[in-house]
Amino acid sequence: MPEETEPTSTSPAPTESRSPSSVLGAFGCGCAALVVVLFLVVPLAWGSWGSTDFSRVAPEDMASRAFQRSQEAYDVVGFKRTVEPGVEDLGVSTENTFSSGFCYDGGLLGLEDKTVDGAYRMSHSWALDHVPASRAVSGLRRLHQHLKDNGWEVTSYREGAKGKDWDLFVQRDDGAERMSFTWFPDREYFTGGATVPCAYDPEWENGDVGPSGDQQRPPALGPAQRD
Repeated sequence: MPEETEPTSTSPAPTESRSPSSVLGAFGCGCAALVVVLFLVVPLAWGSWGSTDFSRVAPEDMASRAFQRSQEAYDVVGFKRTVEPGVEDLGVSTENTFSSGFCYDGGLLGLEDKTVDGAYRMSHSWALDHVPASRAVSGLRRLHQHLKDNGWEVTSYREGAKGKDWDLFVQRDDGAERMSFTWFPDREYFTGGATVPCAYDPEWENGDVGPSGDQQRPPALGPAQRD
């Protein structure tokens, strides 16, 4: 009698099911690396996006804007002297000058450093000699509070100890507009400066050399005229 054998099963062997977590685990290092790259790259790209989206404004208008910032600060500190345009001895004499600089494009990732054709940034600098502590200390404290109350971000403020310099640095619009002030007690010398946002010069043409606005001349800086 033939030996009885068990029938062979034709059912497929069971397969191991994999949960979503195990699938992600298989890609563990790769996914983590991708997240890190996105975390670094996306903010950089976002921050540099529109970095050259400047307004088209004539240099004389941006120069006037910078001067008005200085004029406001000058009045808040309480200075009464009139400072004529120009400077005789930089860092020693009075000063009232404009300057113009290039604007830069950081590229998609913010890692480049190239100038933007036709764009410029205007600044106004001023200084007074023979400024005693009785004027500088109270004036800077008043200016510090005034700028805070009017929406400026104070990035640095230092009340120097005896014989040390006093500093005030402010900005707004993510640093597009800035002002700085320093009093040197050893020389009784007070400096101020205002820088306004970059802009495109409507009159700029291909081939022009240097930043626009470098020939601007400010009016006299003095106490504001009250009606």
